[in-house]
Amino acid sequence: EENPLGSEPERQLAALERQVFDFLGYQWAPILANFLHIIIVILGLFGTIQYRPRYIVVYAIWTAIWVTWNIFIICFYLEVGGLSKDSELLTFNISRHQSWWSENGPGCVRKEASMSGVKGLDSHSYISVIGCALEYRYIEVMHSSFQILIALVGFVYACYVVSVFTEEEDSFDFIGGFDPFPLYHVNEKPTNLLFKQTYLPA
Repeated sequence: EENPLGSEPERQLAALERQVFDFLGYQWAPILANFLHIIIVILGLFGTIQYRPRYIVVYAIWTAIWVTWNIFIICFYLEVGGLSKDSELLTFNISRHQSWWSENGPGCVRKEASMSGVKGLDSHSYISVIGCALEYRYIEVMHSSFQILIALVGFVYACYVVSVFTEEEDSFDFIGGFDPFPLYHVNEKPTNLLFKQTYLPA
């Protein structure tokens, strides 16, 4: 059967890769969204293998939600509509952590300085990040754009497989199977015998 998820290993790896970096950045809202995404992708795969169109429909609906979520992430990092990439929205205001890529992007160098009047190894205060070849928000935007592309492909496959399953169910007569004779013919002979017995002379 066709797989509504397209190439399953690649999709799972893409979701897991994003989950890892969101964990490293303590981005709690994306962590929860990624977790749900992984579960529903597995559910969609199970629905394909076990011939369960309803599970595939759930996956198709989720892909629409997933696309919406990733569009929001893109708007968040590009600061569209009053959103700010420096806000604590994605961490549920629990911490001031930002994307892991903000300090560990390609070419990024952290600049730290010791706090005045404080001694010890842990007395460094984070100052800035310099030398980044690509700003972290664009890395996040590329991640979300890739997820949108995968989700759209998955949605198309899901719709196709559901339509195939539905056509197969409609083309098979679950009541009579492939019997060329209608079901009511089964009861025809016993009914005739009953009438003959009723009119036998006493």
